[in-house]
Amino acid sequence: MATQKKTLLHPYVERKKGVCGGRPVIKETRFPVSSIVIPYQRGLSAEEILQEFPQLTPTQVYGALAYYFDHQDEINTEIEDLRRKERQMNRDTALRLSLYGKSYPLSGP
Repeated sequence: MATQKKTLLHPYVERKKGVCGGRPVIKETRFPVSSIVIPYQRGLSAEEILQEFPQLTPTQVYGALAYYFDHQDEINTEIEDLRRKERQMNRDTALRLSLYGKSYPLSGP
């Protein structure tokens, strides 16, 4: 007997073509789920995340976290891709600055 993968509905998260590259965002916003998950992974509680992003409601933050718990591999991959792009941008900026004889310390690994 074949099992069918159950599709989980998340009423506070959506994907729209042309919005944040199709990444999952809080419904009717351009606020990516990963932007909630990153501070959560740093140890912030939902209440502390709400203090950082007062434009969001508790339902939106908890909805984004619920989506994350159901899609951890996807969101963790997205976060790693964002970090990789950030590191590349830092390297590119450092290279451009060095071409002009300028040296500025850049943060991050």
